[in-house]
Amino acid sequence: QVQIVESGGDLVQSGGSLRLSCVISGANFGIYSMDFYRQEWYRQAPGKEREFVAGISTGDSTNYADSVKGRFTISRDNAKATVYLQMNSLKPEDTAVYYCKAFGDWGQGTQVTVSS
Repeated sequence: QVQIVESGGDLVQSGGSLRLSCVISGANFGIYSMDFYRQEWYRQAPGKEREFVAGISTGDSTNYADSVKGRFTISRDNAKATVYLQMNSLKPEDTAVYYCKAFGDWGQGTQVTVSS
């Protein structure tokens, strides 16, 4: 069974930075390594639907929501089975619970709060 654990959320001032981590365990990669598969970050703000933030695919191809382009960077470390989300120039509207998605499963989320 796949287990996904996010961490790194915190309270930060507007303009600050955070790096979120997502550790994936129990996944059967088969003959491939983790970077053959796609992982994604989503977020959900209070009273809003969960929305896509960033994704990383085979060959480390990445894509981002328009709202975070140029500020957020998704990356991964195969050896550590970890996906990262580097968030810079944070804004109050980035406040949300951030979730990692991999192999169709979700983590429990990590809270990011950006104060103005």
